[in-house]
Amino acid sequence: MLDQTQASETANRRIFHSKVDSIRPTYGFEDVSLAPGTSTVEPADVDLSCELGGIPLAIPILAAAMDAVVDTRLAGELARLGGLAILNLEGVQARYDDPDTVLAKIAAAPDGEVQDLLAEAYAQPIREDLIARRIDELHAAGSRAAVAATPGAARRFGPFCAEHGADLFLVQSQVSSTRHLATGYDPLSLEEFTRFMPIPVAVGNTTNAEAAYALMEQGAAAVFVGVGPGAACTTREVLGIGVPQVTAISDVTAARDAWFAKSGQYVRVVADGGMRRGGELAKAIAAGADALMIGSPLARAEEAPGRGTNWGMAAPSPTLPRGTRIKVGTAGSLERILFGPAHVTDGSENLVGALRQSMAALGARTIGEMQQVEMVYAPSVQTEGKSWQRSR
Repeated sequence: MLDQTQASETANRRIFHSKVDSIRPTYGFEDVSLAPGTSTVEPADVDLSCELGGIPLAIPILAAAMDAVVDTRLAGELARLGGLAILNLEGVQARYDDPDTVLAKIAAAPDGEVQDLLAEAYAQPIREDLIARRIDELHAAGSRAAVAATPGAARRFGPFCAEHGADLFLVQSQVSSTRHLATGYDPLSLEEFTRFMPIPVAVGNTTNAEAAYALMEQGAAAVFVGVGPGAACTTREVLGIGVPQVTAISDVTAARDAWFAKSGQYVRVVADGGMRRGGELAKAIAAGADALMIGSPLARAEEAPGRGTNWGMAAPSPTLPRGTRIKVGTAGSLERILFGPAHVTDGSENLVGALRQSMAALGARTIGEMQQVEMVYAPSVQTEGKSWQRSR
């Protein structure tokens, strides 16, 4: 029994609330695993097709809007294989008649000089005549013309691209929201932009369900998910911002499902970044993604313009680069990276084949069915029983 003095002290004790007391657990690809169910299907019966902004795709693979990943040549090859490449309108393709020369210099530059070289290369003005030319070249290569720009450039280039035959416009920024505050300029109104654009408008990137729901309300045809997971992105280190991808994808897909229940409109969710191996592609779809945008794995293709290197869209900033040039090497053709045959055992080749096999083993015949498979918290899944592999 407490005496009267102790009882009084207990009653008057201050209660302190610390932010860490309510930290929400979040999960990345290495934290979870996919659990087999009660059925399997034949891999040949798995249907990987999807649709994005009215564009039908045979495989749910998008090539990231990065200069070292996408040019018209790679876009044409990826279209032949069933995917879609997105061209960066603020990159070298829209600044130079001969971007290959610039790309070669960036790829060959010493590490200590590359950041200055990037800033110099991206200081050249963007030319509308080159944008129109690249859209024509994408169509000539057999690809739909999907293009991307930051919100600050979207107002200028969006209508121009639509007039010149673009099929999809992606408004892409480090963190997307429907409410951007600025005193020095008039921010882009996504609601007005999507209303007056005659082609579908996708928006990225976010990790937040409320923000994603608001983007859908304002007319986004697709929402891209991921802040900082890319191999060439340093946003998490430089700015301290990001949410692990499994949680981010799951949160945004919850918003997608809620919006669909309310409006009857199904807005595609695209997982953007952090996926290097087939198993990670499978987990992204199981978390709820409808399609997958990857960069560095495709930068390893012979057809990629980066010549075995890659860098993020935010890397060229002269004052605070949030990306870095990385050396990914050249693994082989784009077809081999996506469809094999794999020459390595780490899951970085035959990405589509691995995704198909994973879905078959889990009894998922479609992407929609794959989104319903069980996911378990499994931090030991990467290391359990693998000591001999780690010692090689």
